[in-house]
Amino acid sequence: MITVVGSLKGGSGKSTVTFNLAVWLTRAECNVEVIDLDPQATLRDVAEVREEEGYRPSITVRGKKYLDEQKLRKADEALIDIGTADLEMMKQAIRIADRIVVPVPPSQADIWSTQRFIQFANSLGRETEIQILGFINRGDTHHAVRETDEAAAALVSLPGIRFLKPRLSQRTIFRRSFSEGLAVFELSTKSKGTTEFNALCAKLYPELVKE
Repeated sequence: MITVVGSLKGGSGKSTVTFNLAVWLTRAECNVEVIDLDPQATLRDVAEVREEEGYRPSITVRGKKYLDEQKLRKADEALIDIGTADLEMMKQAIRIADRIVVPVPPSQADIWSTQRFIQFANSLGRETEIQILGFINRGDTHHAVRETDEAAAALVSLPGIRFLKPRLSQRTIFRRSFSEGLAVFELSTKSKGTTEFNALCAKLYPELVKE
């Protein structure tokens, strides 16, 4: 399956999510192809940190010249991290993808941006309608802050996107994960961040967690 992790807004946590998914899938004994289409290349940077530190399994992140559907279909799973700076590459990725996973930070601006992204993805003249999945990323952890729940409710109501209930909160462990080259579940198996991420993986890849 080819999965694009993307949105129209920067700062939504796409690369962090893609990196953690790549490590999780590799540890699940999947042959994973990972493509970084963001000119900032932060996903390739974290893969290099992981390699330099000698962490295993290693993660190979490739650039845009490897965006080849036939080659990606040979892998068990493919992950494509897209950025908005290269619109043509974003379009190419969406045209070959089976689904788009959209991390949505809890703000009205991000809800509006997600709505535009859904319209954009569906305007590309694909032969089949693409599956779009959205979840709240970088949610508030304080019970008195209602913005995350309000954003989730708004995301549920958006047409053209399937809402995933598991959410990732704004936790230090996710920042550490990316800067240290380790997935959240490698940093701590018992953290709240790991529990949240495992719940998301169970939704995205149910066939890999069934007994």
